[in-house]
Amino acid sequence: MSEPNTESYSASKGGLLGLTHALAISLAPDVRVNCVSPGWIETKNYSGLRQKDHKQHPAGRVGRPGDVAELVSWLLDGKRSGFVTGANFVIDGGMTRKMIYQE
Repeated sequence: MSEPNTESYSASKGGLLGLTHALAISLAPDVRVNCVSPGWIETKNYSGLRQKDHKQHPAGRVGRPGDVAELVSWLLDGKRSGFVTGANFVIDGGMTRKMIYQE
């Protein structure tokens, strides 16, 4: 998602996505390349979050580091994810699918 004055972030994120699919083709079939794009992952003070922080996520809560670790663990298991390459995994509790209007 883009916010005002985040051109550098947006451009680098786009570059990372392009690099992911280009490397997936260049390194195939020996190497699988995927991208993980986390949203709000609270790493320090989860208990200090407000209820409204959790409610803004369609999943009903802010993410935890373990959420990302589970996805990465799945990607590393070639038996379970061996047919996945060139993909971007957005792990954000559904936030990028939610329409937010500013008043």
